[in-house]
Amino acid sequence: MLLVRNDVNLNIVDTECARTLLFCAAANGLEGLAGTLLERNDVNPNTADTDYSQTLLSLATENGHEGVVRMLLARSGANPDKSDN
Repeated sequence: MLLVRNDVNLNIVDTECARTLLFCAAANGLEGLAGTLLERNDVNPNTADTDYSQTLLSLATENGHEGVVRMLLARSGANPDKSDN
């Protein structure tokens, strides 16, 4: 599975939707995928989409994905004070 390989960059932004895989998981409330990604130290929990600069935490909160919000807040290195631009 690609998610556990160390040579795969999971912070790459998809050029069509301007989002990372973690961003897509947070936006859609995919707790299993978000949890797996957040277990990796190389996945950035503070990314924002490149079109609207909305943060993962902001989007998960806006969409009512409480489980993903809790995971993001519990993740070491996550910045709950990072604002949308």
